[in-house]
Amino acid sequence: MLYFLAQYLDSIDLPGAGLWTYVSFRSLMALMLSLVISMWMGKSFITYMKKKRHLEKARDAEIDPYGVKKIGVPSMGGIVIITAILLPALLLGRLTNVYVLLLLVTVVWLGLLGFLDDLIKLRGNKDGLPPRYKLLGQFLLGAMIGVTLWLSPQAVVSERVEKKIVNSQTVYQKSEERKSTITTVPFFKNNNLDYYEAFSFLENGKAKRACGWVLFVLVTTFVIMAVTNGANLNDGMDGMCAGNSAIIGTALGILAYVSGHIEFASYLNVMYIPGSEEILVFLCSFVGALIGFLWYNAYPAKVFMGDTGSLAIGGVIAVVAVMIHKELLLPILCGIFLVESISVILQTSYAKHGNKQGKKLRVFKRAPFHDHYRVLQSQLDPNTKYLIKRPTTALQENMITIRFWIVTILLAAITIITLKIR
Repeated sequence: MLYFLAQYLDSIDLPGAGLWTYVSFRSLMALMLSLVISMWMGKSFITYMKKKRHLEKARDAEIDPYGVKKIGVPSMGGIVIITAILLPALLLGRLTNVYVLLLLVTVVWLGLLGFLDDLIKLRGNKDGLPPRYKLLGQFLLGAMIGVTLWLSPQAVVSERVEKKIVNSQTVYQKSEERKSTITTVPFFKNNNLDYYEAFSFLENGKAKRACGWVLFVLVTTFVIMAVTNGANLNDGMDGMCAGNSAIIGTALGILAYVSGHIEFASYLNVMYIPGSEEILVFLCSFVGALIGFLWYNAYPAKVFMGDTGSLAIGGVIAVVAVMIHKELLLPILCGIFLVESISVILQTSYAKHGNKQGKKLRVFKRAPFHDHYRVLQSQLDPNTKYLIKRPTTALQENMITIRFWIVTILLAAITIITLKIR
């Protein structure tokens, strides 16, 4: 909103108005505003939830070897995160930008889905919303995002940008802006893969392109479902998901900015995506909201984000990656989420295999993976066979969280380095 007001004020030569049209300035303002909103609103939210007795009932001290109790802590703190994201984004974002609009829809859509799940839990059903309804909501959002990027005239790319000197002046020449299903493949020199190439056996060019877009929509849907659930699984320790997601959001902000800046796109030899720099404003709101939330969510947590927050967080990360055509970098950037998801799949599959044989089998001491590190040997079931028992000692929850943050920082650095290592 303020962007258009600033444009008008700048057109009538009001001093300083033009500053508000710069992406860098609006991004930093969004970061600070979202952080302040999250910190200020967090205290009031905690007080309100305690007054209404909307408190966490599912967690207890049996999981933690040090007897840390999590009963009586307010949940649904994702409401704080979502509010702190939306207000700065609406105020400082360019609301005619298709990428910003899709991100706003993503936060609201998945926030409501998570809110419904948390509400059911607060009313006594600890299982919350049945998984099939969660997956359906994620699937519908993914399909909508993919189709919108397919149809929107704003969602275009220039695959190549060249820097040339003409009459002692620097000129950037870009290839034709076009609708494209290309995506970046890390560590390869010619690192753009087009989904339609999977249908090279088709002779009809239009049919090949159409199939390429269908595959793109399916991949988009899968990515959103996978990352959203990975973030949800990672939300099991104080500050874990918020900290990891803030780091991931920072890395995505860098990727979005260089993709939307023609000079950086030329220097780094990455595809130029007009309008993607506006994503940085939204991601700064995203990162600021998460850092502000850590004020109350860091160990020992005074509030949990719940599915209201974790689903929205995962959705933003996935949608941004798809919009800047970097979804194949997510296994690196979101490596922690990936490991959490795989650990649950392995644990469940191995347990089912053991049940068929009449045995109690587990891969890890507990799943998701972060819980594996806070189990003492004395807490293990002597009748169960565990494939991985190390470490034999249990770590403090805050130590596990900080170490996972450090790993995510390393993965974020590797992800950004892939722009030059090919």
